[in-house]
Amino acid sequence: MKAIWTGSIGFGLVNIPVKMYSAVEDSSLSLDMLDKKDHANIRFKRVNEKTGKEVPWENIVKGYLVGDKYVVLDKSDFEKASPEKSKHVEITQFVNLEEIDTNYFEQPYYLEPDKTGTRAYALLCEALLKSKKAGIGMLVMHSREHLCLIKAQEHTLVLNRIRFAEEVRDPAELKIPTTKSKPPELKMALSLVNQLTKKFDISAFRDDYSDKLMKLIQAKAKGKTIKVAPMKVVHSNTKDLMEQLKASLTPARSSSRKKAS
Repeated sequence: MKAIWTGSIGFGLVNIPVKMYSAVEDSSLSLDMLDKKDHANIRFKRVNEKTGKEVPWENIVKGYLVGDKYVVLDKSDFEKASPEKSKHVEITQFVNLEEIDTNYFEQPYYLEPDKTGTRAYALLCEALLKSKKAGIGMLVMHSREHLCLIKAQEHTLVLNRIRFAEEVRDPAELKIPTTKSKPPELKMALSLVNQLTKKFDISAFRDDYSDKLMKLIQAKAKGKTIKVAPMKVVHSNTKDLMEQLKASLTPARSSSRKKAS
């Protein structure tokens, strides 16, 4: 793995030099955009909207529109906005993990300690595991400040970027019904939930879509075709909610679901 950020994390007067690596990778297939006529690759150019001419990377700058004019920013401007945080994440507080809504979680990264910080790294990791807490701090990456959470995963520290409150939309904007459930229906729904409850095992889930798409690609490359049965959407024979719940709890349906899983 290649480090995407090098700096340090700190709590109190303890400073831990670390390297940061992406904890995830995309499982989807990388597809190219082609011209339908001759299958030539489609290339995108950065062009000046006034002249129509291509602009090289070294001549491209970033700007913010104020009124009818752009204020152009360079690298030093971004550093001036938060110079003390460019290469250091200071844990300003510790929180209980369950207090953070999963809507705020964004991107996870692994933290690896420098040789000079192994003892402090292990100490923080153990302290987080025993206290069942996580640290909150600010990370500057790609010229932007991110709120982040640092937690322990066995012997590894994991930094997870989390969204600011203003980045999560208020569900109050949605038209959500305020209908109350009938007690018998709720009881039946809870029975169905309990019947389908299992211990979560992430290894039991796979990206089947990418696997099936690759098989289709390999078949087409050999001039073959894959027959696919059309998807059938099974609708309930009744619109009565209680009857649908009862049908969901029948032994026959339960056993068929277990076979499918």
